[in-house]
Amino acid sequence: MRELVVEADGGSRGNPGPAGYGAVVRDASSGEPLLERAEYIGVATNNVAEYRGLIAGLKAARELDPDARVHARMDSKLVVEQMSGRWKIKHPDMKPLAAEAAGIFPSGRVTYEWIPRERNKHADRLANEAMDAGRRGERWEPSASSAALSSSAEDVRAARVVGDAAAGAAKARAALASRTGNAGLSEAGGSRASDGAATAQATLPRSTEVEGAGWGPDLGPPATFVLLRHGETALTPEKRFSGSGDHELSEVGRRQAEAVAAALAARGTIQAIVSSPLKRCRQTAEAVASRLGLDVRIDDGLRETDFGAWEGLTFAEVRERYGDDLDAWLASPKAEPTGGGESFATVARRVAATRDRLVREYRGRTVLVVTHVTPIKTLVRLAVGAPPESLFRMELSAASVSAVAYYADGNASLRLLNDTGHLR
Repeated sequence: MRELVVEADGGSRGNPGPAGYGAVVRDASSGEPLLERAEYIGVATNNVAEYRGLIAGLKAARELDPDARVHARMDSKLVVEQMSGRWKIKHPDMKPLAAEAAGIFPSGRVTYEWIPRERNKHADRLANEAMDAGRRGERWEPSASSAALSSSAEDVRAARVVGDAAAGAAKARAALASRTGNAGLSEAGGSRASDGAATAQATLPRSTEVEGAGWGPDLGPPATFVLLRHGETALTPEKRFSGSGDHELSEVGRRQAEAVAAALAARGTIQAIVSSPLKRCRQTAEAVASRLGLDVRIDDGLRETDFGAWEGLTFAEVRERYGDDLDAWLASPKAEPTGGGESFATVARRVAATRDRLVREYRGRTVLVVTHVTPIKTLVRLAVGAPPESLFRMELSAASVSAVAYYADGNASLRLLNDTGHLR
């Protein structure tokens, strides 16, 4: 059976705004491009354009060989996860597009893989060419395309390895089955993994092999926490202590939540959403969830510090009323706010336990964690091994994004801190 690779992309200049898609079909054996498709589709969202690109690519592959087996590669995590059946499709605009894409080839003949944007240059340039043509009031023409110029030898090799890895995965499963008597192995994957994981990894050497259990230890991809502070409330601009009080987002905060939701949807890497139970976080999380078609899981371990009698007061007001308690709090992470609030040491234990649990549950996945200033600063502090006083030396804006990756060997890597580019 012939193997084809479809690389597809779509984009919108405004989300929604003027939109277009691009797709290229490659031969899986050689990696060479066989057919290109691109079109300006008028005003649409990024996700609609991405789905339209996938549909065009699959139809082009069907033109070449209706009996082929196809491997679709996209930098849209949303489309890949939804088409793979791992994410639910909630948005009404997406459901008919996903159904159309699923019906182009028989079930089981198309597999999906997420790739970073830099490895999807050909389709990305086609989409931009289509949008440029639409802006000029023209149709995209293959004869005028320069998209192939972005297909370096590395891009071709990346496409070709799909065909190589598929064969390698089959050989690996057969070899393991012969050694273990098929113990623990199935067509779904040699080591309780999916075929997608097997095709990506089967041709790589491993250090050990465990009899009867497939491949041996492998750290694998990290659990990545995208840490989102909630949007503004009425207390935020006045820099008032905002802890266990269940404050709503202000109008500014709601706009911030929509802005970060659009940015995360365009990036397309979020696979799950976990939120503090407090309303300001839940409202922020729901804004993102509605864009991504995901559910919001509530975790009490992500709630903000209980600031006791300081709740709703400014720093100056706390200094005036509870000066001695404030001095003690600033001097020691074990000191509690007036009125039986939580110390930073107590919060750190709670956040660390929550982190460990979520890391185990989301190993190898990217999860959006919607929470507050103190939990985010604590996660960052613990990740880089900074002392407790570092909490007072970090800036963390409303609706800002940070990111920490957690590896199976216990190491962590801070990848982003206080990004607010989506708010500008």
